[in-house]
Amino acid sequence: MNTLTKTPAQPPPPEPEPRKTPAQNATKVTPAQLQGDPESPSATKRQRTADRSVKSMPIQYENCNPKDLGILIANMLMELIRLNDPIPLRDGRLTRFHSRAPPGISCHDYLQRLIQHATLSPPILLSMVYYIDRLCALYPAFTISSLTVHRFLITAATVAAKGLSDSFWTNPTYARIGGISTSELATLEMEFLQRVEWRIVPKPEVLVDYYVSLVSRSEGYELEKEESDEDGVKMEEDPT
Repeated sequence: MNTLTKTPAQPPPPEPEPRKTPAQNATKVTPAQLQGDPESPSATKRQRTADRSVKSMPIQYENCNPKDLGILIANMLMELIRLNDPIPLRDGRLTRFHSRAPPGISCHDYLQRLIQHATLSPPILLSMVYYIDRLCALYPAFTISSLTVHRFLITAATVAAKGLSDSFWTNPTYARIGGISTSELATLEMEFLQRVEWRIVPKPEVLVDYYVSLVSRSEGYELEKEESDEDGVKMEEDPT
């Protein structure tokens, strides 16, 4: 007589958790958010080996090499692009800063081109980083992505140079350096100024905060240490 061997009933496999789509996580990332993101790959310093060279940056941002600062800013921009590119457009709307396709020049090379040919100083460069946070806060449709970063950079450089520097180039010069037409730059400049409510001069302590953050979260860079006075406080002469 054949018997059937009963096997214990197996519980049904757990249902997979629904995958979150970009639309569900559509929160753009800004420089201010990167500063406080513990999961950001650059948010904390890595353990450096003894044979790894570390570049010391001046304590005062005014004294740093603009090209070195440009590298730190470009690295930050690339991280923003990596995080923001998968996020769909807000309400599917394009802004004036959007290109139809990413330009052929990299973000790093484009910023270095602006630094060299438009003579961008450290205060101007740090103000451009400040503009990202301000524009994102006041203009929800805008974010830094591979389609917006180039137009933003040339516009922010033009605005910052006029607002912070005693001497600056004309719009045709900035347009030629940035690879856009003079009329397009004028349109972008007016759009930018209206969106940030014409407030384009950040407080000095704000630029210090951005500078310290850029250096502290960048691998291979550190702020130079202040030299201690070995002589200590000088003794006052006895008046008697």
